[in-house]
Amino acid sequence: MNQSISVSAFLDILNETLGFAYPEVVVQGEISGYKVNQGKWAFFDVKDDKGTLPCFMPVWSLKVPVEDGMTVRISGSPKVRETGKFSFTVRSLDLAGEGELKRAFELLKAKLEKEGLFQTARKRPLPKFPQRIGVVTSVGSAAYEDFMKITGQRWGGLDMVVADVVVQGPQAPDSVVAALNHFNQLADPLDVVVLIRGGGSLEDLAAFSAEPVARAVAASRTPIVVGVGHEVDTSLADLAADVRAATPTDAARLVVPDRGEVRGNVEHLTQAAGLRLERRLASLNHQLDRAHVNLIRFVERPQQVIARAEQQISQRYLTSLALSKQRVVALERLLAGLDPRATLGRGYAIVRSSGKVLRDAASARVGDALVIQLAKGNLGARVDESR
Repeated sequence: MNQSISVSAFLDILNETLGFAYPEVVVQGEISGYKVNQGKWAFFDVKDDKGTLPCFMPVWSLKVPVEDGMTVRISGSPKVRETGKFSFTVRSLDLAGEGELKRAFELLKAKLEKEGLFQTARKRPLPKFPQRIGVVTSVGSAAYEDFMKITGQRWGGLDMVVADVVVQGPQAPDSVVAALNHFNQLADPLDVVVLIRGGGSLEDLAAFSAEPVARAVAASRTPIVVGVGHEVDTSLADLAADVRAATPTDAARLVVPDRGEVRGNVEHLTQAAGLRLERRLASLNHQLDRAHVNLIRFVERPQQVIARAEQQISQRYLTSLALSKQRVVALERLLAGLDPRATLGRGYAIVRSSGKVLRDAASARVGDALVIQLAKGNLGARVDESR
């Protein structure tokens, strides 16, 4: 009689056998019954016309959005669970064919667009004269050589901080994200970051439409330019970037100014500034001349006003003086006519009694002493009778 073993022991042996025989299997089929449990675990079937394979994988391992009906290539290993149910533990999932890539692209684009990742208001201007430029690309690629050549020709002498990354295949998204995160953590920040790759098929460029890459581009603390593929190619990284370049060469032209053009612009601006300065100086000289003339008029006019005022005052003084003299003469004549001495000179006399002018004879009594004032001298007399 054969020795028996427990169910769990048998399952362990079965899984060891499966793991030894099929440590890594790549299976292609159509997704069916896709669902996510607790936001962490994805459960789905991969099927073809004749069979169905139950699958399980962590959500964080998904690099692209998936839905039922998509054809995918999954990589992983088979396993029998404690419940006795057979399933396939998926380690990586890739879309099979351009049609599936386009469907995934549109799904993820709609999701990120709804989050506002592509909004124009988020985009920042590029610095006009960058000195430290971060370059994320494959160093052995033609895109890298073209970019470095064009930037050297246009400006030169720049500090290029290069991150050599994988730009195609399953490892590409993580490689690009790691490089962008590294640039974000530099103690000495870069002026601008450039993410570039040459042309290729939709599948070749798929890494640049992966969700982690698009989010890393949007999260760059430095203004970022993305130039992937040819002008007709548009990745989600392009849409999330501050500036989209049609090609890697175009990225070089957008990031670095042309020294010759800058020199020409400076010379033109210098000449224009010189002409404006000459016109301004001419205008100021004209204003100065007018101000000088007005100043002379302002200085001369008060002198003329003062001279006229002095003349008027002098004339008024002379006129007033003449009138005053006339009044004095008239007063002198009036006073002369009222002077008692003039009356005495005509033979009249002034008689005083007790120091008072005697005007009425009745006011004098017999015996009163009188003083008679003549034109020349005085006479004493006494009243001997009154009439």
